[in-house]
Amino acid sequence: MIISSLLDTDLYKFTMMQVVLHQFPGAQVEYRFKCRNAGASGVQPLAPYVAQIREEISALCSLKFQDAELNYLRSMRFIKSDFVDFLGLFRLNEKYIQVSALPSGEIDITIRGPWLHTILFEIPVLAIVNEVYFRNTHQLPDFMEGRRRLDDKIAQLQVPDLQALKIADYGTRRRFSLAWHEEVLRTLNARLGSGPHGQFAGSSNVLFAMKLGLTPLGTMAHEYLQACQALGPRLRDSQVFAFESWAREYRGDLGIALSDVYGMDAFLRDFDMYFCKLFDGARHDSGDPFSWGERLIEHYRSNRVDPRTKTLIFSDALTVPRTIELYRRFSGRCQLAFGIGTNLTNDLGCEPLQIVIKMVQCNGQPVAKLSDTPAKNMCEDEKYLAYLRQVFEIESGA
Repeated sequence: MIISSLLDTDLYKFTMMQVVLHQFPGAQVEYRFKCRNAGASGVQPLAPYVAQIREEISALCSLKFQDAELNYLRSMRFIKSDFVDFLGLFRLNEKYIQVSALPSGEIDITIRGPWLHTILFEIPVLAIVNEVYFRNTHQLPDFMEGRRRLDDKIAQLQVPDLQALKIADYGTRRRFSLAWHEEVLRTLNARLGSGPHGQFAGSSNVLFAMKLGLTPLGTMAHEYLQACQALGPRLRDSQVFAFESWAREYRGDLGIALSDVYGMDAFLRDFDMYFCKLFDGARHDSGDPFSWGERLIEHYRSNRVDPRTKTLIFSDALTVPRTIELYRRFSGRCQLAFGIGTNLTNDLGCEPLQIVIKMVQCNGQPVAKLSDTPAKNMCEDEKYLAYLRQVFEIESGA
């Protein structure tokens, strides 16, 4: 059984789920799976493993939250007691998820149902697909190589002028395996330190944060802003509606805004002086990170906000060398945070799967992400994509 706890997921799933419970309890959604590097050299088809994936998902749906897990969630200042009470009754329902093999050799995973009852599928299902795939295709993993690479990353960080650089683990969804994920986190915690003077800021994974005494990290994901395309009063105001709904829920807590659901231009048009002052910062997840950082710092200045009081979070396909490069560019000009995913939890010398599960519909209406990296866009309705570009003044190449 790959997933043995419903806490084995990213924190932002719970923070978004709480907003869904309180503000959008009737929303109906659909998610679809995609392997971005299917057919690439070194990547084998997933279809042969459908039965194993289904078996693991069935086991996932048998889980419920344990008292110790609920108490841990209850201890977080931004988690409300009625939400924890709801989780005490919660189980994932297998009827909302279908997994099938496609003639191409790939797989289709569709999740369809109430947002409140499907939001927790994404991360553990992706972790299941990864672990099933790698235990079948790499039966003798080169853990020595993985440890060597991890040692090299740690050594790159442990130099005198980088003592203030902190990294975090964002690698649950694309990890090689549960056991390797835990080994990586234990090593980072022991070697970099997780206290105020350490370089390991924490993990997005709630289970390991609880188990290892780490800081759990996360706020919102793309699906939240995508859903607001259908839930808000009108499409053009959906990004503003999403940020205002978030602020209404958390009252200044969890104040990191995601900037790339409509691209940086559209984000900056909506992220006005009010939001610049209200939110603690923003997270980068597509496009050129250096350009993004420069533009955001200038945007703060033009809105009479000192960028040194705001946090810029970088989380797009980071490696340690790229992290160091970003740190040296922006250190002292703003507060910085770095979330490293696949490069931490799936770097053993084999080709990682670039898999995602994205929301494609909410309340029967198409929803989409139009990021600054076109390959990350995901929508099944080209007419809706064209309409979205028009409404948010996004160039057709985006």
